[in-house]
Amino acid sequence: MIGLLIPDIQNPFFPTLARAVEDVARAHHYSLLLCNTDENPEKEAFYIDLMVAEKVAGVIISPTRETDNSGKRLAEVGIPLVAIDRRTFKSQTDTVVVDNVTATFELVTHLIEDGHTQIGVVLGVPAATTGHERRAGYVKALEARQLPILSELIWSGPPTVETGYRLVNELLDLPAPPTALFMGNSLLALGALQAIQERGLQIPTDVALVAFDEMEWMLVMQPALTSIAQPIYEMGKTATELLLARLADNSRPPQEVVLQATLHIRHSCARHPKGRG
Repeated sequence: MIGLLIPDIQNPFFPTLARAVEDVARAHHYSLLLCNTDENPEKEAFYIDLMVAEKVAGVIISPTRETDNSGKRLAEVGIPLVAIDRRTFKSQTDTVVVDNVTATFELVTHLIEDGHTQIGVVLGVPAATTGHERRAGYVKALEARQLPILSELIWSGPPTVETGYRLVNELLDLPAPPTALFMGNSLLALGALQAIQERGLQIPTDVALVAFDEMEWMLVMQPALTSIAQPIYEMGKTATELLLARLADNSRPPQEVVLQATLHIRHSCARHPKGRG
């Protein structure tokens, strides 16, 4: 049996990830034990203890924090661990992630090239590496164009629809509201869309909207949403293959696989009327 710990199965990112893990595991005669941590370190620790009690062969985890408490607990009993989507502090851990910094840099740079200099951003929990890596990409893009980093435009919170709705309303209530919004995942983007529509604003005429993660609804909305597509299935497949390789040879050096995400430019961030050039 292989254990899979994810933050929230209701986040559309994770069902595809879980499906990939299950497909590869089953092909190698392993079953899957799936647990939701709800971004709660205590719940994560509880499920790690459950994995130990169930004597799973190995664990794949999207950790709630960068700390390595889970890895230490599993190492005590000789259960290998692979981190997926998010890194841990421990260097001796097989890891599969995407290049969040580069992908975000490309997306925010596109907004700047469209004339947006007031770009609001809503990210997930800062304790997870995805949150601060995407923030780093945002900052890097602004610095590359010598634009100011304004703290009032940078928000973070639990990666949910409710968070996106609440924080986008905060951003749009600013005396100088952003002309573009970058949302750190698809659920945050849904919340942003709700807030924008309730105010009677038009995308992209009144405010541009872009997101990290690409979901089917983003392609059918009008206008279609500019987004970053992650190779989700490949991430799950690669993580499971790394775990199986570790089970076959625990002496091999740890490996970090960094996959590239893809920017898809659509019509939700048309050139801002005050754009340069």
